[in-house]
Amino acid sequence: MLTPARREFLISALRYGVAGVFNTLVGFSIIVALDVGLHLPAHLANAIGYAVGVCVSFVLSKLFVFKARRTGRSTPVRYVVAVAVAFALNQGVLTLAKLVLPAGPLWSVAAQGAAAVSYTGALFLLSHFWVFAHAAPPSAHPRESGDPS
Repeated sequence: MLTPARREFLISALRYGVAGVFNTLVGFSIIVALDVGLHLPAHLANAIGYAVGVCVSFVLSKLFVFKARRTGRSTPVRYVVAVAVAFALNQGVLTLAKLVLPAGPLWSVAAQGAAAVSYTGALFLLSHFWVFAHAAPPSAHPRESGDPS
């Protein structure tokens, strides 16, 4: 059965996918513009593109994907921690995949794909359940809402 919580989770996942496509287009466009257009070193262009991408991703997650369910001062810090955890998982999956998969271009793509999926999934779950998690509504505590029970 599709409970309200499951429905919200699925809608968030769909929005996350849409935001991810937009974010990828923005980040990749910046990388190409800096690398090919302005002839910056490839690694610098890549790093700048990813940095902008993390910022765009945060804004899209806050305003579109999770609709600012948590707006405290700790939210940006939580997001940076979530990105770091997801990236660490990404690197771990990539390392493991490179160890267990055969050598070759197709297997390298498979390893990178597995790492990317682990990053995307981990960042979505961390964002949904921790970074932008619902704060308990004030009325959740009967004594605070004036209910004597």
